[in-house]
Amino acid sequence: MTSSSGASRRQVLAVAAAAATAPLLAGAPAEAKPKQPKTWDLTVLGTSDTHGNVYNWDYYKDAEFDDSKHNDVGVAKLATLVNQIRAERKGRATLVLDAGDTIQGTPLATYYAKQEPITSTGETHPMANAMNVLKYDAVTLGNHEFNYGLPLLATWIEQLGFPALAANAINAKTGKPAFLPYVIKEVRLGGHGAPKLRVGILGLTNPGVAIWDKANVEGRLVFADMVATAAKWVPEMRRRGADVVIISAHGGDSGTSSYGPELPNENPTALIAEQVPGIDAILFGHAHNEVPEKFVTNLKTGKAVLTSEPSKWGQRLTRMDFTLTREKGCWKVVDSSATTLNTNTVVEDPAVLAAVRGQHAKTVEYVNRVVAQSSVELSAAESRYKDTPILDFINHVQTEVVTAALAGGAYAGLPVLSIAAPFSRTAVFPQGDVRIRDVAGLYVYDNTLEAVVLTGAEVKAYLEYSAKYFVTVPVGAPVNPETISDPAVPDYNYDVFSGVDYDIDISKPVGQRITRLVLAGTDTPVAADAQFVVAVNNYRRSGGGNFPGIVKTQVYNAQQEIRQLLIDWAQAKGVIDPADFFVPNWKLVREGVPVF
Repeated sequence: MTSSSGASRRQVLAVAAAAATAPLLAGAPAEAKPKQPKTWDLTVLGTSDTHGNVYNWDYYKDAEFDDSKHNDVGVAKLATLVNQIRAERKGRATLVLDAGDTIQGTPLATYYAKQEPITSTGETHPMANAMNVLKYDAVTLGNHEFNYGLPLLATWIEQLGFPALAANAINAKTGKPAFLPYVIKEVRLGGHGAPKLRVGILGLTNPGVAIWDKANVEGRLVFADMVATAAKWVPEMRRRGADVVIISAHGGDSGTSSYGPELPNENPTALIAEQVPGIDAILFGHAHNEVPEKFVTNLKTGKAVLTSEPSKWGQRLTRMDFTLTREKGCWKVVDSSATTLNTNTVVEDPAVLAAVRGQHAKTVEYVNRVVAQSSVELSAAESRYKDTPILDFINHVQTEVVTAALAGGAYAGLPVLSIAAPFSRTAVFPQGDVRIRDVAGLYVYDNTLEAVVLTGAEVKAYLEYSAKYFVTVPVGAPVNPETISDPAVPDYNYDVFSGVDYDIDISKPVGQRITRLVLAGTDTPVAADAQFVVAVNNYRRSGGGNFPGIVKTQVYNAQQEIRQLLIDWAQAKGVIDPADFFVPNWKLVREGVPVF
C-alpha cells in the first residue's frame, strides 16, 4: 500500500511538472504576451529658403540651374517629391510646411515686386501661384518676406491658399501678433473611421528683420525673442487641443547672431528645443544648411526633440516621420525620424511649371535686355582678394549718386567714400553686350543706397573689422586664393572701400592689419578726426554684419535700389569702360610686400 501510494504521488508531481514546462516545449502555445498598443503614423514634409525659385533655372546665366554638386532648385522639383510621397501615403496623414524666405532671391521674385509689383497690378505673385499648386498646409514668414514692404507682403499673404505664420512679429501699436501665430490642423490617421489627430503648427520669424528691414518695419512691428515666444504659445496650443506640436522656425540652430546683443538671438532653434517643453519637432531654415536629422534634448523633460533643415532654394525636401499611439485617451509620439531628399532625383512638376510659365517667360525676356557694351570682359572671380574693376564699378556708381545728391548742401565739402562687397564669385560682364542679368548677377541683393558720415578713426576700425575675413598667412608661407578667407565669414561680410588707399597685412593678427591708410592718390595718412561721407547699402548701415560705427543717422537715403542704379548708369553711358572708374586703391600685403 505504501509503495503504491508513493508511486501515485510521484505520478501527480510528474504531471504537474509537465504542465508547468509545457509552454517551453517546441510547438506548445506560448504564454499570452501583453497586447502591443496599436500605432499610427504621421509624415510632415518641409521646405525652406526657396527664395523665389520655381523653375530649375539660373536667370543670371540664362540656362538650367547647375552647380558643382549638380543640385537642382525650385518649387516645381519640390512638388514632384511631395506628390510622390502623398501618393505613396494615400489615405494616411501628410502635412507640408515651409520655414520662410520665399518671395525674394531671384529676378522672377524681384520682377513682381519692382518692375510689375503685385500691389499695383493685382496679379498673383509667382510664388503664390507655385505654392498653391503644391498645396502647402502653412508657411512661416522669413526675414526676406519684409524686403519689399508690408503692403506687398500683405498682398502676397492674401493670395495664398494656406495660412502664413509669424507668432513673434508684434504690432507695435496694439502689442498683439501682427500675423497668425499658429494653426491647429486636424488630420485623419488613415481611412474612413480612423482616429483624428490635432497637429499644432507654430511659426517663428527672425528678429533680425528689425535691423535688416528697419525702414519697412520701424514703428509698425517689433520682433520678440523666438525662445520666449515659443514658451508662450506652445502651452496655449496644447491647452487648445494640439496633440502634436511642430514649430516652423526661420532661424538657424547655432545660437549665434550676425548682429550684436541689442536684438534677440538670430539662430535659436537648438535653444528652443532645449528650453521649451511640449515640442515634438522643429522644421527650421535661414542658415541655408542641410541638416537631415538632429535630435536636441529638452532640459526640462529629457525628451528628444527632432529638428531638420532642408538646405536652400528647393534643393532638398525634409521628410519627418512620426509613430504615434494612444495612452489613456491621449496621443503620444513613440518614435520619430527625419531625412532630406534631393530634388535632383526627379523631374519638375508640370502643373507648377504651367502655373508660372507666363511669369517665368516675361522675367527671362526682361533679364536678357541689353543695357550697355563692355569694352573688355570684367570678372568678379578675384574680387575677394584683389582690387578689380567690376567691384570698382559698384563703388563708382554709388559715389556718383551720393555726390550728386549732396551737392550744394551741408556735406558737399566732404570727400565721398564708398563700400561694396563681393557678393558673387561668378559674376561676369562679357566683352560686348551686357544684359540686365549680368548686372543683376553682380549685385544679387535688393539693397538700397544710403550714406552716413564717418571719421578717419571709424573708417580704420571698419576696415580692421572687415579684414577679419582673411586667415592669417605668415610671411613666406604659400598663399592659396581658395583658402585665403575664414569659412566662418561669408563673402558678403567682407567690404572693400573706394576713396582712400590702404593695405591689408594678412600676416598680422586680426585688428592690426590695416598697415597703410592714406588719402586717395597721396601719401598723407588719414587723420583720426577727418570726416568722410560714406556710401553704403541699407543692410550694412542698419547693422547687418555687425560692422562698427556704421549704424548712425543717414545723410542720404532716397530709397533707390543699388542694382537699378547700376543698370541706369550703364544704360545712360552705353559703354562700360574700366578707364572711366577703375582706381586700384587697396592690396593684400605681408610686411609691406604685395601678396599678389
